[in-house]
Amino acid sequence: QVQLVESGGGLVQTGGSLRLSCAAPGIRGFNIVGWYRQTPGRQRELVATITSGPTTSYAGFAKGRFTISRDNAKNTIYLQMNSLKPEDTAVYYCNVKDVSWDSGYWGQGTQVTVSS
Repeated sequence: QVQLVESGGGLVQTGGSLRLSCAAPGIRGFNIVGWYRQTPGRQRELVATITSGPTTSYAGFAKGRFTISRDNAKNTIYLQMNSLKPEDTAVYYCNVKDVSWDSGYWGQGTQVTVSS
């Protein structure tokens, strides 16, 4: 069992920035790590992933505004979010897995609220 702990969420004004962190012991052993988000009544959606390559992939809404990175030495995954919009308000979750079709392991989430 892998325990992931997200942090860095909070309340920010439109146009502001936040940096999310995910403490993920042993992430060196996982090929794909990523961030997802969810709002009430909606399915969890992909924000960004980064492989061990590293190769990054972003959802359309995240391109140009968000940056995912991983520090295997520190066992930490980051999500730098800039130019935040009210529609970015959600609970953000980190995820680690070996292959794309695996569900992997999830953290408990961190709330991001962007005020207009």
